[in-house]
Amino acid sequence: MQFGLFTVSDITQDPTTGHTPSEAERIQATVTIAKHAEEVGLDVFALGEHHNPPFFSSSPTTTLAYIAGQTERLLLSTATTLITTNDPVKIAEDYAMLQHVSGGRVDLMLGRGNTGPVYPWFGKDIRQGLPLTIENYQLLHRLWREDVIDWEGKFRTPLQGFTSTPRPLDDVPPFVWHGSIRTPEIAEQAAYYGDGFFANNIFWPAEHYQRLIALYRQRWEHYGHGAPETAIVGLGGQAFMARNSQDAVAQFRPYFDAAPVYGHGPSLEDFSQMTPLTVGSPQQVIDRYAGMRELFGDYQRQLFLMDHAGLPLKIVLEQLDFLGGEVVPVLRREFAKDRPANVPDGPTHAGLVKAKYGDGPVRQPRPNANRGDNVTGGSPYQDTEAVENAKPGSAFGAAATRTGA
Repeated sequence: MQFGLFTVSDITQDPTTGHTPSEAERIQATVTIAKHAEEVGLDVFALGEHHNPPFFSSSPTTTLAYIAGQTERLLLSTATTLITTNDPVKIAEDYAMLQHVSGGRVDLMLGRGNTGPVYPWFGKDIRQGLPLTIENYQLLHRLWREDVIDWEGKFRTPLQGFTSTPRPLDDVPPFVWHGSIRTPEIAEQAAYYGDGFFANNIFWPAEHYQRLIALYRQRWEHYGHGAPETAIVGLGGQAFMARNSQDAVAQFRPYFDAAPVYGHGPSLEDFSQMTPLTVGSPQQVIDRYAGMRELFGDYQRQLFLMDHAGLPLKIVLEQLDFLGGEVVPVLRREFAKDRPANVPDGPTHAGLVKAKYGDGPVRQPRPNANRGDNVTGGSPYQDTEAVENAKPGSAFGAAATRTGA
């Protein structure tokens, strides 16, 4: 079971002081938060993607690469990478590069985002959101698994004899989560490819996400990936803690009431009842989140939103001390109890490499001008290494067969 943080990268005024951090201040604070997440024993740090104020994170890979250079074991992810408005070729290149510089400590969550105007900013039509999602991921999936591809679709120019560089580390693509708040087609997509499904789980009642996750598990089995309980599920969550619950509520209320995400709506009490937001003592957070297993079954990743709504860095770091020092150790033990043997662990690069190669040698792609030069679409069969790789039964041979190379 993996535990960690996700941030939406908002730059919000602190309602108790009137201070609004600068972009530089908020960016540096985010790096500090990620480093402290590793220090307190968390597993994952995930960064959202936005292209408009009041958010700063327009380039998650740049920020995550910087964090990778200052951490040792923290798994770096996104929340979310926009599959609709980013070019799949650029996603393939950027995240493969991040794989290499981080030593494999990267995966990503794909989604359509929650900012409608982003579509025309990147020359896309929001009315084509789902078709873009389906087509773009089909291309991204192939770019990471086939050394040379020919491809033609509706929403971008065709590719002929194209090789995405660098190739994924160890020839194993980053693990992909498909994130959704409300869309069953995304659960279907995740199940079809055998990828992870991340239910945001911070805005809607549990019954809504139970339906989405049940659909994903059912379709996972339908597509032949295994029993429903072997599907890879992640959940979002929110918490704010103090030593006693009254202090937690008093301290967090002004931030909740003014938050651009959910302020001026339901009361803190109503929102806490309807969603997983838990404001109280560490024990109350433990009790609430240990119960997620009863609602959703065994799952692989739990991320918490902890740094939003204008909360100052000092308070966020204190929250991480509670989370890593008191809450997560207990949750790890609770989720390990009676966990069925066939329920997989959270995805890691080492686990994916083991699943692909077993105890055999790991393929390390090397430059080969004849493998696809992105100009002439050169044949992949013009030297000894390429011929060996293209033999039936090799990973490259299977890819070449699929593409007709």
